[in-house]
Amino acid sequence: MEAGGLEWLLVPMHQLVSWGAAGAMVFGGVVPYIPQYRDIRRTQNAEGFSTYVCLVLLVANILRILFWFGRRFESPLLWQSIIMIITMLLMLKLCTEVRVSNELNVKRRSFADFDLNYFWHWSKFTDYVQCVLTFTGVTGYITYLWLDSSLFVETLGFLAVFTEAMLGVPQLYRNYQNRSTEGMSVKMVLMWTSGDTFKTVYFILNQAPFQFSICGLLQVFVDIAILLQVYLYSYYPQKPMSHTAHPASTKAL
Repeated sequence: MEAGGLEWLLVPMHQLVSWGAAGAMVFGGVVPYIPQYRDIRRTQNAEGFSTYVCLVLLVANILRILFWFGRRFESPLLWQSIIMIITMLLMLKLCTEVRVSNELNVKRRSFADFDLNYFWHWSKFTDYVQCVLTFTGVTGYITYLWLDSSLFVETLGFLAVFTEAMLGVPQLYRNYQNRSTEGMSVKMVLMWTSGDTFKTVYFILNQAPFQFSICGLLQVFVDIAILLQVYLYSYYPQKPMSHTAHPASTKAL
């Protein structure tokens, strides 16, 4: 009788926890970018944030959506990818507008130039959208042709999560180049770390494809490395690396 009496309470609580975890998976990934977005908008300076972070996440989540067509995983992970793509496009829009407003005398570059020296250093947000649509169309067509191949599908899934695992690497390298973490939101990295830890545990407990769990752990290690940079460059300031770069890359990387 007692067990039966508790069941009416435990079942809704379990369902509530499941919904909460699913909601955290869908929207939790975009939360770290809120403080960075606000900092860029407030200071009108995007130099401390690497837009290659947006590139990595766009590629990773487009590939993950395509992977879903070959191997259906939990819908919260699918919705997370859709929300993340929208978020990264908004980040790119802001960074591009801020960068261009601070570089009035720089020659305008576009995606249609097909100049690899200025890849991902374009002057208009629409150029980034064109690039994303082109990548989506090409990879989508290839996936359609090879969707029946389990080897291709599993490889696609691995590429999706491995690319996402490399999320922090552009920021890690950017900080190393600058010998500083100034302009980068520490709150963003702390949220990365907590979110990636939660996400990895979620993958393991829900028996997501093994690629998700392995690359989730790798992502946590990269986050910790960036936090170590924050400590190192705060308490032991170093001279910036001397390196040459063209005007666009120094601003847009």
